[in-house]
Amino acid sequence: MYVVCVKVSVLADHVDAFLEATLDNARGTRTEPGNARFDVLRANDDPTRFFLYEVYQTEADFKAHQQTAHYLRWKERVAPMMAAPRASEKYASVFPEPWA
Repeated sequence: MYVVCVKVSVLADHVDAFLEATLDNARGTRTEPGNARFDVLRANDDPTRFFLYEVYQTEADFKAHQQTAHYLRWKERVAPMMAAPRASEKYASVFPEPWA
């Protein structure tokens, strides 16, 4: 499995709009055939910090996701809401195997 972890810091006055846009993207992503998981997490100690945990069958599935209308809409909508550039890291799932 191909895992993408994205850290996002949002301007305080844009949190609600960010959540709305992000949930729209997450719901759309969950309908993609190559997507296994999309979690939207919010920091307990800072309501402006988010962590997106995305799991795809393959790297190609992730790249296909980046071409979808819901992702492109999300990327454009949230860009001005960022307190800092978002940061992502990519991983290969080690356990469980097969991924469940």
